[in-house]
Amino acid sequence: MDRARLRSQHTAAVIDDEIERLAVMLEGTDDAEGRADIHDEMVLCALPFADSIARRYRHRGIDGDDLVQVARLAVVKAVRRYRHGAGPGFTAYAAPTIYGEIKRFFRDHGWSVRPPRRLQELRVRVQAEEERLRNVLLREPTALEVADELECTVVEVAEARACSGAFHAVSLDVPSAVGAMLVDQIVGAECPSDDIVVRDALRRAVATLDERQQLVLRLRFAEDLTQSQIADRIGVSQMQVSRLLSRILETLRLQMDDRDGLHQRPTG
Repeated sequence: MDRARLRSQHTAAVIDDEIERLAVMLEGTDDAEGRADIHDEMVLCALPFADSIARRYRHRGIDGDDLVQVARLAVVKAVRRYRHGAGPGFTAYAAPTIYGEIKRFFRDHGWSVRPPRRLQELRVRVQAEEERLRNVLLREPTALEVADELECTVVEVAEARACSGAFHAVSLDVPSAVGAMLVDQIVGAECPSDDIVVRDALRRAVATLDERQQLVLRLRFAEDLTQSQIADRIGVSQMQVSRLLSRILETLRLQMDDRDGLHQRPTG
């Protein structure tokens, strides 16, 4: 066992002993002012434990001081609820509260650009599954391997991985590797009417799909249902939904490409 782990265990043990001593004193004190003083002392005793948990989440897109503040507020909550003899000790009792508050803070305040909740939840599952597969395969898992384990598509795994970048915003005025500003490299539509043309072409392409295909398309992209939820809705397996979506998107892509080719084909 390394020295850091020994030191952290020793610190946690010391905190547990001191909190237990103060909790016993608290139970024997009826004076409101005295109880408040003991509560304050318990919080001060537990602050190093909260800070140590907050430090584990540094460099993930949230200011370190904010994380420390969230962790310390969680310790205050835990101290107020803790009772002498509750479980194996105060640190074991308080840890879930501290971790929960920090993760909730990341969920609510950590996004520069907030992805849909579906992607936020899938991102957590993807990260956990990637870690498990690394230990099993002894290498980095592929997107297909992760998708198979989570019963989703490779595209969804890629979207979940990509949304991690939403924790950080990059200024468009920052020079790129070649020296130009990022804003100069953004490609926009040549004409606003181009967007209208694309939307009309997509509407016509969707109209060629049969009723079932249109339903699946609407459930997935308009109502934002998962593949499993769609499968339950139409009475098929999740894998069948995945294959059906792939065929639908490929059909739409080919039709859009064909229409684009017709528009670009020279006349005369």
